[in-house]
Amino acid sequence: MADDVAAVVWDSALLDYDMGDHPLNPVRVELTMALARELGVLDRPGVQMITPGQASDLDLTRVHRADYLDAVRLAPIDPFFTGWGLNTPDNPVFDDMHQASARICGATLAAAQAVWHGTARRAVNVAGGLHHAMPARAAGFCVYNDPAVAIAWLLENGAQRVAYIDVDVHHGDGVQAVFYDDPRVLTVSLHETPLALFPGTGFADEIGGPKAEGTAVNVPLPPSTGDAGWLRAFHAIVPSVVRAFAPEIIVSQCGADAHRLDPLADLRLSVDGQRAAYVAMRALADELCDGRWVATGGGGYALVEVVPRAWAHLLAVVTGDPLPPETRIPQPWRKLAGSRRPGTTVPETMTDGTEPVVEPWPGTSEDAVDRAVLATRTAVFPLYGLDPHDPRD
Repeated sequence: MADDVAAVVWDSALLDYDMGDHPLNPVRVELTMALARELGVLDRPGVQMITPGQASDLDLTRVHRADYLDAVRLAPIDPFFTGWGLNTPDNPVFDDMHQASARICGATLAAAQAVWHGTARRAVNVAGGLHHAMPARAAGFCVYNDPAVAIAWLLENGAQRVAYIDVDVHHGDGVQAVFYDDPRVLTVSLHETPLALFPGTGFADEIGGPKAEGTAVNVPLPPSTGDAGWLRAFHAIVPSVVRAFAPEIIVSQCGADAHRLDPLADLRLSVDGQRAAYVAMRALADELCDGRWVATGGGGYALVEVVPRAWAHLLAVVTGDPLPPETRIPQPWRKLAGSRRPGTTVPETMTDGTEPVVEPWPGTSEDAVDRAVLATRTAVFPLYGLDPHDPRD
């Protein structure tokens, strides 16, 4: 394995996944890459830039039905097209939709291939993370499911145990659905409770199919959960189940929409808390998988204030040392961001001014976050021989 190499998969053509006047605006990805470039992250020693192609139909049909691919190709040229979850307010049709969606999948696939083949230890596609797409249906702004496509490729190419960790504010329902009955794939999702937020799934009792119990792990958190509660929940569940599962590689979806400024959800994380989550996932990969980690982006709708900073931190964690939180944002980027979204408050530093602390889970508590943690641990931990009530497990 190339110990000192990290792959960043990028091409401006990834910005063609553009639904128009829509929350999922590709400017967030453009600004992320521009900020990482201004901060020198992309010029670090050992950074390998990979230009992706489109995923082939063979790659896509490991997850998606062939007739769904046909529908995605047809939808932009048929003004009366309906069905398959397409041509809706959430999933509007746009020109060259198949090609743009297949390129997103090709980028995450290229990241997974680089790590699996050993040409890079870690890899990232910030344009990816479209985790809601189902085998035959678009959903939640997602046409094709790039994390699932990459995981399916890994399984076909020899991987026996893949852990998927999803920290988007929305449940990673598409990836869970694809692998719900497959004991080779562990899906772990921390998200705002489905009682309050799309897609309405991701309860603690969703634990995997009859031959894969324990390989779906869901941590539904109450609205207004901030850094302290979110990180307490993460560390009370994720390291234990991932260690017990013993994956060969970790794939992550790092949606930035759990931030307190995100307009579409109600968790209250800071950029600093999100940075801490990325550091924790890299540490797990280093501990368990010889460093093998594939990271993707995901949701995030505070297009200037949050997403570029969060994912520039992600790019830094993937490619080397984390950026110091107090890092000043270069003026050329602030000018670019202001020009792209006039009237938006452009941040000046890479921190929200907080210092997240990981508090130990107390085991029993009337706090709503701690009750959610206990529900998840009760549902899953015994399946791994762990004690759901013992904070040491």
